[in-house]
Amino acid sequence: MIDLEIKTRTDACEKHGDFQSKNLFRTIWSKCPACASEAAAAEKAQEEAKARAAKVAAWQRAIGDSGIPERFHTRTLATFKAENPGQRRALDFATAFAGDFDQRQRAGRGAIFIGLPGTGKTHLAVGVGMQLMKQGRPVLFATVMRAIRRIKDTWARGAEESESQAVAALVFPDLLILDEVGIQFGSETEKNLLFDVLNERYERRKSTLLLSNLTLDEVRAYLGERVFDRMREDGGECITFNWASQRAKLGEAA
Repeated sequence: MIDLEIKTRTDACEKHGDFQSKNLFRTIWSKCPACASEAAAAEKAQEEAKARAAKVAAWQRAIGDSGIPERFHTRTLATFKAENPGQRRALDFATAFAGDFDQRQRAGRGAIFIGLPGTGKTHLAVGVGMQLMKQGRPVLFATVMRAIRRIKDTWARGAEESESQAVAALVFPDLLILDEVGIQFGSETEKNLLFDVLNERYERRKSTLLLSNLTLDEVRAYLGERVFDRMREDGGECITFNWASQRAKLGEAA
């Protein structure tokens, strides 16, 4: 009959004192359990630190890949100062936009932020983007001119990117933030290129935030009825930032 009784003995640990050691195999005895626990805790802490470092590195790459200008890397929904009813409504909308993004994505619902420079349109849009990136969602920020230029650059001889690839890069993100809509009234060719991007995002139910210093009627005229109707379909909203510029107060772009 095999004796299954585990043999024990009293051993001493220089750090923790006496402990009960178990015979694991022949002449092999267990070490101090307190030391083993501390070693396991230290290894876990080291693994968690590595995971945090990897997460920070991934976050930094995500910010860089998002195209969000460095000036706006610290803009979050939490740092937006809502000091009047209009600002509070805009912040509530941006918070809800990020908070129920799954539902908005299923509907392909976007929004248009309009108002004078310095009223916080970019701050709130970037805040939405930052929150979505923390959820692992791809976000891209670009001015309309930069987006159009990227497509037009593919027409040059020897271009490394095709036109379809450039459009696909603008369609891919879960959220596309297009700033400076209508900063200058573009040609019909440029408007058609913008339509191609926004229409494909519309068909794929990808959300888009448009930011403009123009009035709503001017934005409609710039985008054209086809794009404008797609932006407003399925509950897409227009948020008006109709308060004074904060730039003079903050000493920076808002």
